[in-house]
Amino acid sequence: MPMSIRSVLLIALCSWMLISTSGFLSAQQRTVQQDREAWVVASLQRMETIKVGMTRTDLLKVFRVEGGLSNRESRTYVYDECRYFKVDVVFRSVEKPGSDEFGGDIIVKISRPYVQRMVLD
Repeated sequence: MPMSIRSVLLIALCSWMLISTSGFLSAQQRTVQQDREAWVVASLQRMETIKVGMTRTDLLKVFRVEGGLSNRESRTYVYDECRYFKVDVVFRSVEKPGSDEFGGDIIVKISRPYVQRMVLD
């Protein structure tokens, strides 16, 4: 059974609307994706400013303490803008070993940032 001109035009119009709409959504989705990627890049750059030799006080300008098991010399920290980004840090105590954490403790090792679910205590 041959299609009428009206059916062909209707199919063409529906196809055009679908393509136009998906093109618009794709552009919008691309913008959202670019914004997310830009935030991640900026966050990684900020996290990577913390280096071996810096102090716990320097670290706490970018990260905050995560819950869970830790001690003065070794602790996991979470990025202050997103608790799913983490680093593991090892310190050298500079005052009274074994006492509470001290802002002047020196970072001797810091992991690369990684993603992990939150620890709830």
